[in-house]
Amino acid sequence: MATVAQIGPRLGIGPTCAALGLPRATYYRRRRPPRAAPARHPSPRALSAGERDVVLALLHDPRFVDHAPAEVYATLLDAGQYLCSERTMYRLLAAHAEVRERRDQLRHPVYAVPELLACRPNELWSWDITKLLGPAKWTYFYLYVMLDSCGAPGYVESRP
Repeated sequence: MATVAQIGPRLGIGPTCAALGLPRATYYRRRRPPRAAPARHPSPRALSAGERDVVLALLHDPRFVDHAPAEVYATLLDAGQYLCSERTMYRLLAAHAEVRERRDQLRHPVYAVPELLACRPNELWSWDITKLLGPAKWTYFYLYVMLDSCGAPGYVESRP
């Protein structure tokens, strides 16, 4: 874009864009300042602030605090009370960052990964077994490696 803006006035925008493989419309579109999005008008059917507060207070009520909005909605309908749709309850909870598991749950504490530290030889050993391909089909070698804490091999064995 910067190249077209520098060279374009001298050679022409069309030939410069053609030489760079850039559509002319893209150049002009990116030159134009971005337009602000038009203001959205709230729906006339949207809940008022007071109605939203009533629904949130009902969802925070001790009777419903451990229930999903679907259960709250069904319970209220059984009682003959309609405040809003189930989806609106979810929207209101999401607006207040409350769409999650609403029951109190135990959290597992984060444990540190244990580290083994050897201070002298023969205190800590590590081992591994590897299966190696042999010279003929269906022939394998098992390589056993055992390392002392100092990093010196303690015992190496290879058997078919």
